[in-house]
Amino acid sequence: MGIFNFFRKKEPEASARPQASYDGMAFSSMDDPAFKEYVRGEQISNDKLRNMAALRCVSLICESIGMLPINLIKNGPQKEFAKSHPAYRLLKLKPNGWQTPYEFKSQIQLSALTNGSGYARIIWSRGRPIALIPLPFDRVKASLGDDWKMTYTYTRKDGNPVTLQQHEVFHLRDLTIDGITAIARMKLASGAIKLARDAENAAARTFETGNMAGGAIETPKALSDSAFERMRKSLNEDFSGAENAGKWMILEEDAKAKLFAATSRESQHIENRNAQIEEVARAFGVPRPLLMMDDTSWGSGIEQLGIFFIQYGLQHWFTAWEQALARVMLSDSEMEELYFKTNERALLRGTLKDQYDSFAKALGAGGHATWLKQNEVRDMLDLPESDEEFANQLHNRVNAQQGNNNEPNKTA
Repeated sequence: MGIFNFFRKKEPEASARPQASYDGMAFSSMDDPAFKEYVRGEQISNDKLRNMAALRCVSLICESIGMLPINLIKNGPQKEFAKSHPAYRLLKLKPNGWQTPYEFKSQIQLSALTNGSGYARIIWSRGRPIALIPLPFDRVKASLGDDWKMTYTYTRKDGNPVTLQQHEVFHLRDLTIDGITAIARMKLASGAIKLARDAENAAARTFETGNMAGGAIETPKALSDSAFERMRKSLNEDFSGAENAGKWMILEEDAKAKLFAATSRESQHIENRNAQIEEVARAFGVPRPLLMMDDTSWGSGIEQLGIFFIQYGLQHWFTAWEQALARVMLSDSEMEELYFKTNERALLRGTLKDQYDSFAKALGAGGHATWLKQNEVRDMLDLPESDEEFANQLHNRVNAQQGNNNEPNKTA
Protein backbone atom coordinates (compact mmCIF):
# COMPACT_ATOMS: atom_id res chain seq x y z
CA MET A 1 0.00 0.00 0.00
CA GLY A 2 1.44 3.39 -1.03
CA ILE A 3 2.02 6.19 1.43
CA PHE A 4 -0.56 8.36 -0.27
CA ASN A 5 -3.14 5.61 0.04
CA PHE A 6 -2.59 5.60 3.78
CA PHE A 7 -3.72 9.23 4.10
CA ARG A 8 -6.57 8.85 1.57
CA LYS A 9 -10.01 8.97 3.15
CA LYS A 10 -11.54 5.53 3.21
CA GLU A 11 -14.84 5.06 1.34
CA PRO A 12 -17.75 4.38 3.71
CA GLU A 13 -19.33 1.00 3.69
CA ALA A 14 -22.47 0.56 1.66
CA SER A 15 -24.58 0.27 4.79
CA ALA A 16 -23.11 3.51 6.18
CA ARG A 17 -23.59 5.59 3.04
CA PRO A 18 -26.33 8.18 2.99
CA GLN A 19 -29.55 6.66 1.79
CA ALA A 20 -31.94 8.27 -0.63
CA SER A 21 -35.60 7.95 0.12
CA TYR A 22 -38.75 9.19 -1.54
CA ASP A 23 -42.38 8.54 -0.82
CA GLY A 24 -41.54 5.81 1.69
CA MET A 25 -39.15 3.99 -0.65
CA ALA A 26 -35.51 3.64 0.50
CA PHE A 27 -32.49 3.22 -1.80
CA SER A 28 -28.87 2.46 -0.90
CA SER A 29 -27.49 5.40 -2.87
CA MET A 30 -28.08 7.65 -5.85
CA ASP A 31 -26.38 4.95 -7.95
CA ASP A 32 -28.86 2.30 -6.85
CA PRO A 33 -30.39 0.79 -10.03
CA ALA A 34 -33.76 0.68 -8.27
CA PHE A 35 -33.52 4.44 -7.65
CA LYS A 36 -32.66 5.13 -11.29
CA GLU A 37 -35.56 2.97 -12.41
CA TYR A 38 -37.87 4.81 -10.00
CA VAL A 39 -36.75 8.22 -11.30
CA ARG A 40 -37.15 7.06 -14.89
CA GLY A 41 -40.53 5.48 -14.20
CA GLU A 42 -42.60 8.30 -15.68
CA GLN A 43 -40.33 8.52 -18.72
CA ILE A 44 -40.57 4.75 -19.24
CA SER A 45 -44.36 4.92 -19.31
CA ASN A 46 -44.25 7.80 -21.76
CA ASP A 47 -41.81 5.91 -23.99
CA LYS A 48 -44.11 2.90 -24.08
CA LEU A 49 -46.95 5.14 -25.21
CA ARG A 50 -44.83 6.15 -28.18
CA ASN A 51 -45.68 2.78 -29.67
CA MET A 52 -48.72 3.39 -31.86
CA ALA A 53 -50.46 0.13 -30.91
CA ALA A 54 -50.11 0.82 -27.17
CA LEU A 55 -51.12 4.46 -27.64
CA ARG A 56 -54.23 3.45 -29.57
CA CYS A 57 -55.25 0.84 -26.98
CA VAL A 58 -54.73 3.17 -24.03
CA SER A 59 -56.37 6.19 -25.68
CA LEU A 60 -59.34 4.10 -26.84
CA ILE A 61 -60.03 2.84 -23.31
CA CYS A 62 -59.41 6.22 -21.63
CA GLU A 63 -61.55 8.11 -24.13
CA SER A 64 -64.39 5.60 -23.80
CA ILE A 65 -64.34 5.75 -19.99
CA GLY A 66 -64.07 9.54 -20.07
CA MET A 67 -66.98 10.22 -22.40
CA LEU A 68 -69.49 7.77 -20.88
CA PRO A 69 -71.53 9.26 -18.01
CA ILE A 70 -71.53 7.60 -14.60
CA ASN A 71 -74.95 8.06 -13.03
CA LEU A 72 -75.94 7.81 -9.38
CA ILE A 73 -79.30 6.04 -9.36
CA LYS A 74 -81.88 5.49 -6.64
CA ASN A 75 -82.66 1.81 -6.20
CA GLY A 76 -86.22 0.53 -6.23
CA PRO A 77 -89.10 0.09 -8.69
CA GLN A 78 -89.13 3.80 -9.60
CA LYS A 79 -85.51 4.24 -10.66
CA GLU A 80 -84.40 7.83 -10.97
CA PHE A 81 -81.20 9.87 -10.84
CA ALA A 82 -80.09 10.95 -7.36
CA LYS A 83 -79.48 14.53 -8.47
CA SER A 84 -79.63 15.87 -4.93
CA HIS A 85 -76.60 13.81 -3.87
CA PRO A 86 -73.28 15.73 -4.20
CA ALA A 87 -71.55 12.74 -5.80
CA TYR A 88 -73.92 12.98 -8.78
CA ARG A 89 -72.81 16.52 -9.53
CA LEU A 90 -69.10 15.71 -9.11
CA LEU A 91 -69.20 12.92 -11.70
CA LYS A 92 -71.66 14.47 -14.15
CA LEU A 93 -70.87 18.19 -14.07
CA LYS A 94 -67.75 19.39 -12.23
CA PRO A 95 -65.30 17.17 -10.32
CA ASN A 96 -63.04 20.12 -9.43
CA GLY A 97 -62.33 23.71 -10.41
CA TRP A 98 -60.21 23.08 -13.51
CA GLN A 99 -61.30 19.75 -15.01
CA THR A 100 -64.35 18.47 -16.83
CA PRO A 101 -65.72 15.01 -15.94
CA TYR A 102 -64.23 13.69 -19.20
CA GLU A 103 -60.76 15.01 -18.35
CA PHE A 104 -60.88 13.75 -14.77
CA LYS A 105 -62.00 10.22 -15.64
CA SER A 106 -59.57 9.97 -18.56
CA GLN A 107 -56.65 11.00 -16.35
CA ILE A 108 -57.48 8.51 -13.59
CA GLN A 109 -58.01 5.75 -16.16
CA LEU A 110 -54.68 6.52 -17.84
CA SER A 111 -52.89 6.27 -14.49
CA ALA A 112 -54.58 2.92 -13.81
CA LEU A 113 -53.50 1.53 -17.18
CA THR A 114 -49.90 2.77 -17.07
CA ASN A 115 -49.21 2.50 -13.32
CA GLY A 116 -51.78 0.01 -12.05
CA SER A 117 -53.61 2.49 -9.81
CA GLY A 118 -55.29 5.86 -10.18
CA TYR A 119 -55.71 8.13 -7.13
CA ALA A 120 -57.90 11.14 -6.40
CA ARG A 121 -58.32 12.96 -3.12
CA ILE A 122 -61.88 13.52 -1.99
CA ILE A 123 -62.45 16.88 -0.34
CA TRP A 124 -65.19 16.61 2.29
CA SER A 125 -67.18 19.42 3.85
CA ARG A 126 -69.74 18.73 6.57
CA GLY A 127 -69.90 15.09 5.57
CA ARG A 128 -70.47 15.83 1.87
CA PRO A 129 -67.91 15.35 -0.95
CA ILE A 130 -67.35 18.66 -2.73
CA ALA A 131 -64.33 18.00 -5.00
CA LEU A 132 -62.22 15.23 -6.55
CA ILE A 133 -58.52 16.14 -6.88
CA PRO A 134 -56.30 13.81 -8.99
CA LEU A 135 -53.11 12.77 -7.18
CA PRO A 136 -49.85 11.94 -9.01
CA PHE A 137 -49.21 8.22 -8.79
CA ASP A 138 -45.55 8.59 -7.86
CA ARG A 139 -46.40 10.65 -4.77
CA VAL A 140 -48.88 8.24 -3.20
CA LYS A 141 -48.07 5.16 -1.13
CA ALA A 142 -50.99 2.89 -0.20
CA SER A 143 -50.94 0.56 2.81
CA LEU A 144 -53.39 -1.56 4.79
CA GLY A 145 -53.40 -0.95 8.54
CA ASP A 146 -53.93 -3.37 11.39
CA ASP A 147 -57.53 -2.18 11.59
CA TRP A 148 -58.09 -3.44 8.03
CA LYS A 149 -58.48 0.07 6.70
CA MET A 150 -56.46 1.68 3.94
CA THR A 151 -54.21 4.65 4.58
CA TYR A 152 -52.47 6.71 1.93
CA THR A 153 -49.28 8.72 2.39
CA TYR A 154 -49.20 11.60 -0.07
CA THR A 155 -45.99 13.59 -0.55
CA ARG A 156 -46.70 17.21 -1.37
CA LYS A 157 -44.62 19.32 -3.73
CA ASP A 158 -42.70 20.79 -0.81
CA GLY A 159 -41.69 17.28 0.28
CA ASN A 160 -43.90 17.10 3.36
CA PRO A 161 -45.92 13.87 3.72
CA VAL A 162 -49.65 13.93 4.39
CA THR A 163 -51.53 10.91 5.73
CA LEU A 164 -54.96 10.43 4.19
CA GLN A 165 -57.60 8.06 5.49
CA GLN A 166 -59.52 5.54 3.43
CA HIS A 167 -62.59 7.74 2.91
CA GLU A 168 -60.40 10.61 1.66
CA VAL A 169 -58.97 8.83 -1.40
CA PHE A 170 -60.67 7.40 -4.46
CA HIS A 171 -58.53 4.44 -5.50
CA LEU A 172 -59.04 2.75 -8.88
CA ARG A 173 -57.07 -0.51 -9.07
CA ASP A 174 -56.19 -2.74 -11.99
CA LEU A 175 -55.04 -6.35 -11.50
CA THR A 176 -53.82 -6.90 -7.95
CA ILE A 177 -52.29 -9.77 -6.03
CA ASP A 178 -52.48 -8.48 -2.46
CA GLY A 179 -55.61 -6.33 -2.84
CA ILE A 180 -53.65 -3.21 -1.85
CA THR A 181 -51.44 -2.27 -4.76
CA ALA A 182 -52.08 -3.09 -8.39
CA ILE A 183 -49.84 -4.35 -11.17
CA ALA A 184 -49.42 -1.97 -14.09
CA ARG A 185 -50.88 -3.52 -17.24
CA MET A 186 -48.37 -1.49 -19.23
CA LYS A 187 -45.55 -3.07 -17.23
CA LEU A 188 -46.92 -6.60 -17.65
CA ALA A 189 -47.02 -6.04 -21.42
CA SER A 190 -43.63 -4.32 -21.52
CA GLY A 191 -42.03 -7.23 -23.42
CA ALA A 192 -44.60 -7.14 -26.23
CA ILE A 193 -44.48 -3.34 -26.37
CA LYS A 194 -40.67 -3.36 -26.51
CA LEU A 195 -40.70 -5.82 -29.39
CA ALA A 196 -43.24 -3.67 -31.21
CA ARG A 197 -41.07 -0.58 -30.67
CA ASP A 198 -37.98 -2.47 -31.85
CA ALA A 199 -39.85 -3.43 -35.02
CA GLU A 200 -40.81 0.22 -35.54
CA ASN A 201 -37.20 1.34 -35.00
CA ALA A 202 -35.96 -1.31 -37.43
CA ALA A 203 -38.38 -0.03 -40.08
CA ALA A 204 -37.29 3.56 -39.39
CA ARG A 205 -33.62 2.61 -39.78
CA THR A 206 -34.42 0.85 -43.05
CA PHE A 207 -36.06 3.96 -44.46
CA GLU A 208 -33.31 6.19 -43.10
CA THR A 209 -30.19 4.26 -44.10
CA GLY A 210 -31.36 1.34 -46.24
CA ASN A 211 -31.37 1.06 -50.02
CA MET A 212 -34.96 1.84 -51.05
CA ALA A 213 -34.43 1.80 -54.81
CA GLY A 214 -37.37 0.41 -56.75
CA GLY A 215 -35.31 -1.03 -59.57
CA ALA A 216 -32.25 -0.69 -61.80
CA ILE A 217 -31.39 0.12 -65.41
CA GLU A 218 -28.95 -2.35 -66.98
CA THR A 219 -26.74 -1.56 -69.97
CA PRO A 220 -24.47 -3.92 -71.90
CA LYS A 221 -21.67 -1.37 -71.78
CA ALA A 222 -20.76 1.75 -69.92
CA LEU A 223 -22.84 4.81 -70.80
CA SER A 224 -21.21 7.90 -72.13
CA ASP A 225 -21.18 10.91 -69.89
CA SER A 226 -23.76 12.74 -71.98
CA ALA A 227 -26.10 9.69 -72.11
CA PHE A 228 -25.78 9.20 -68.34
CA GLU A 229 -26.59 12.84 -67.61
CA ARG A 230 -29.60 12.79 -69.95
CA MET A 231 -30.94 9.61 -68.30
CA ARG A 232 -30.38 10.91 -64.75
CA LYS A 233 -32.04 14.23 -65.56
CA SER A 234 -34.94 12.48 -67.24
CA LEU A 235 -35.50 10.19 -64.23
CA ASN A 236 -35.41 13.06 -61.74
CA GLU A 237 -37.45 15.60 -63.68
CA ASP A 238 -39.71 13.72 -66.12
CA PHE A 239 -40.59 10.52 -64.26
CA SER A 240 -40.57 11.34 -60.52
CA GLY A 241 -43.71 12.31 -58.60
CA ALA A 242 -47.31 11.17 -58.67
CA GLU A 243 -48.15 13.32 -61.70
CA ASN A 244 -45.74 11.29 -63.87
CA ALA A 245 -47.00 7.86 -62.82
CA GLY A 246 -47.55 5.51 -65.78
CA LYS A 247 -45.37 7.37 -68.27
CA TRP A 248 -43.22 5.41 -70.74
CA MET A 249 -39.46 5.82 -70.76
CA ILE A 250 -37.12 5.80 -73.75
CA LEU A 251 -33.82 4.10 -72.87
CA GLU A 252 -30.61 4.66 -74.83
CA GLU A 253 -27.78 2.36 -75.86
CA ASP A 254 -29.64 -0.97 -75.39
CA ALA A 255 -30.47 -0.20 -71.74
CA LYS A 256 -33.09 -2.40 -70.02
CA ALA A 257 -35.19 -1.68 -66.91
CA LYS A 258 -35.26 -4.25 -64.12
CA LEU A 259 -37.84 -3.96 -61.29
CA PHE A 260 -36.80 -5.08 -57.82
CA ALA A 261 -39.26 -7.56 -56.32
CA ALA A 262 -40.18 -7.55 -52.64
CA THR A 263 -38.08 -10.07 -50.80
CA SER A 264 -39.35 -12.67 -48.35
CA ARG A 265 -37.34 -10.89 -45.68
CA GLU A 266 -39.36 -7.70 -46.19
CA SER A 267 -42.62 -9.67 -46.10
CA GLN A 268 -41.55 -11.38 -42.88
CA HIS A 269 -40.75 -7.99 -41.35
CA ILE A 270 -44.29 -6.79 -42.11
CA GLU A 271 -45.73 -9.99 -40.61
CA ASN A 272 -43.64 -9.52 -37.47
CA ARG A 273 -44.90 -5.97 -37.03
CA ASN A 274 -48.51 -7.10 -37.43
CA ALA A 275 -47.95 -9.92 -34.94
CA GLN A 276 -46.57 -7.48 -32.34
CA ILE A 277 -49.53 -5.14 -32.84
CA GLU A 278 -51.81 -8.07 -32.11
CA GLU A 279 -49.81 -8.95 -28.98
CA VAL A 280 -50.16 -5.41 -27.65
CA ALA A 281 -53.89 -5.38 -28.46
CA ARG A 282 -54.34 -8.69 -26.63
CA ALA A 283 -52.93 -7.20 -23.42
CA PHE A 284 -55.62 -4.50 -23.38
CA GLY A 285 -58.52 -6.51 -24.81
CA VAL A 286 -58.87 -4.41 -27.97
CA PRO A 287 -59.87 -6.12 -31.26
CA ARG A 288 -57.46 -5.67 -34.16
CA PRO A 289 -59.81 -3.65 -36.40
CA LEU A 290 -60.18 -1.01 -33.68
CA LEU A 291 -56.42 -0.43 -34.03
CA MET A 292 -57.11 0.72 -37.62
CA MET A 293 -55.66 -2.45 -39.11
CA ASP A 294 -56.81 -3.46 -42.59
CA ASP A 295 -58.72 -6.53 -41.46
CA THR A 296 -61.33 -8.67 -43.13
CA SER A 297 -63.51 -8.02 -40.07
CA TRP A 298 -64.46 -4.58 -41.39
CA GLY A 299 -68.03 -4.53 -42.68
CA SER A 300 -70.91 -6.38 -41.13
CA GLY A 301 -68.70 -7.90 -38.42
CA ILE A 302 -67.43 -4.59 -37.06
CA GLU A 303 -70.62 -4.06 -35.05
CA GLN A 304 -70.08 -7.38 -33.26
CA LEU A 305 -66.45 -6.48 -32.62
CA GLY A 306 -67.59 -3.21 -31.06
CA ILE A 307 -69.90 -5.15 -28.74
CA PHE A 308 -67.03 -7.56 -27.98
CA PHE A 309 -64.79 -4.62 -27.02
CA ILE A 310 -67.45 -3.20 -24.68
CA GLN A 311 -68.12 -6.57 -23.03
CA TYR A 312 -64.55 -7.81 -22.63
CA GLY A 313 -62.39 -4.68 -22.91
CA LEU A 314 -64.45 -2.08 -21.06
CA GLN A 315 -67.09 -3.80 -18.91
CA HIS A 316 -64.66 -4.77 -16.16
CA TRP A 317 -63.52 -1.13 -16.00
CA PHE A 318 -67.14 0.01 -15.70
CA THR A 319 -67.55 -2.32 -12.72
CA ALA A 320 -64.25 -1.19 -11.18
CA TRP A 321 -65.28 2.47 -11.38
CA GLU A 322 -68.78 1.86 -10.03
CA GLN A 323 -67.69 -0.18 -7.03
CA ALA A 324 -64.65 1.99 -6.22
CA LEU A 325 -66.87 5.09 -6.20
CA ALA A 326 -69.48 3.39 -4.00
CA ARG A 327 -66.77 2.29 -1.55
CA VAL A 328 -65.75 5.85 -0.65
CA MET A 329 -68.59 8.12 -1.78
CA LEU A 330 -71.53 6.30 -0.20
CA SER A 331 -72.19 5.36 3.41
CA ASP A 332 -73.31 1.87 4.36
CA SER A 333 -76.93 2.98 4.58
CA GLU A 334 -76.71 4.80 1.23
CA MET A 335 -75.37 1.68 -0.48
CA GLU A 336 -78.73 0.02 0.10
CA GLU A 337 -80.57 2.87 -1.60
CA LEU A 338 -78.13 4.19 -4.23
CA TYR A 339 -75.75 2.72 -6.78
CA PHE A 340 -73.43 4.00 -9.50
CA LYS A 341 -74.07 2.86 -13.08
CA THR A 342 -72.10 3.61 -16.24
CA ASN A 343 -74.31 4.37 -19.20
CA GLU A 344 -72.65 2.38 -21.98
CA ARG A 345 -75.72 2.67 -24.18
CA ALA A 346 -74.03 5.41 -26.23
CA LEU A 347 -71.42 2.91 -27.44
CA LEU A 348 -74.05 0.28 -28.28
CA ARG A 349 -76.16 2.45 -30.54
CA GLY A 350 -76.53 1.04 -34.04
CA THR A 351 -77.41 2.92 -37.20
CA LEU A 352 -80.29 5.41 -37.18
CA LYS A 353 -82.53 2.85 -38.86
CA ASP A 354 -81.70 0.19 -36.24
CA GLN A 355 -82.44 2.67 -33.43
CA TYR A 356 -85.81 3.64 -34.89
CA ASP A 357 -86.78 0.00 -35.46
CA SER A 358 -85.91 -0.79 -31.84
CA PHE A 359 -87.86 2.21 -30.54
CA ALA A 360 -90.88 1.27 -32.65
CA LYS A 361 -90.95 -2.21 -31.13
CA ALA A 362 -90.46 -0.76 -27.64
CA LEU A 363 -93.53 1.43 -28.22
CA GLY A 364 -95.61 -1.57 -29.26
CA ALA A 365 -95.40 -1.59 -33.07
CA GLY A 366 -95.90 -4.92 -34.83
CA GLY A 367 -97.84 -6.45 -31.96
CA HIS A 368 -94.91 -6.26 -29.51
CA ALA A 369 -95.57 -5.62 -25.86
CA THR A 370 -95.03 -1.97 -24.97
CA TRP A 371 -92.14 -1.46 -22.56
CA LEU A 372 -91.11 2.17 -23.15
CA LYS A 373 -93.04 5.40 -22.87
CA GLN A 374 -92.95 7.92 -25.67
CA ASN A 375 -91.24 10.54 -23.52
CA GLU A 376 -88.64 7.97 -22.44
CA VAL A 377 -87.77 7.41 -26.09
CA ARG A 378 -87.66 11.16 -26.71
CA ASP A 379 -85.29 11.54 -23.75
CA MET A 380 -82.92 8.94 -25.26
CA LEU A 381 -82.90 11.01 -28.47
CA ASP A 382 -82.32 14.26 -26.53
CA LEU A 383 -85.72 15.61 -27.59
CA PRO A 384 -88.03 17.67 -25.34
CA GLU A 385 -90.94 15.95 -23.62
CA SER A 386 -94.25 15.72 -25.40
CA ASP A 387 -97.45 17.09 -23.89
CA GLU A 388 -99.66 14.52 -25.60
CA GLU A 389 -102.10 12.55 -23.50
CA PHE A 390 -100.37 9.17 -23.81
CA ALA A 391 -96.73 10.39 -23.83
CA ASN A 392 -96.11 9.29 -20.23
CA GLN A 393 -98.10 6.07 -20.30
CA LEU A 394 -97.24 2.52 -21.27
CA HIS A 395 -100.11 2.46 -23.72
CA ASN A 396 -100.21 1.34 -27.35
CA ARG A 397 -102.51 3.86 -28.94
CA VAL A 398 -102.54 2.07 -32.30
CA ASN A 399 -103.81 -1.17 -30.80
CA ALA A 400 -106.19 0.76 -28.58
CA GLN A 401 -107.68 2.58 -31.55
CA GLN A 402 -107.98 -0.67 -33.48
CA GLY A 403 -109.74 -2.23 -30.50
CA ASN A 404 -112.18 0.65 -30.33
CA ASN A 405 -112.88 0.40 -34.05
CA ASN A 406 -113.54 -3.33 -33.83
CA GLU A 407 -115.90 -2.92 -30.93
CA PRO A 408 -119.46 -3.89 -32.04
CA ASN A 409 -121.89 -1.05 -32.48
CA LYS A 410 -124.39 -0.69 -29.68
CA THR A 411 -128.00 -0.26 -30.72
CA ALA A 412 -130.84 1.01 -28.68
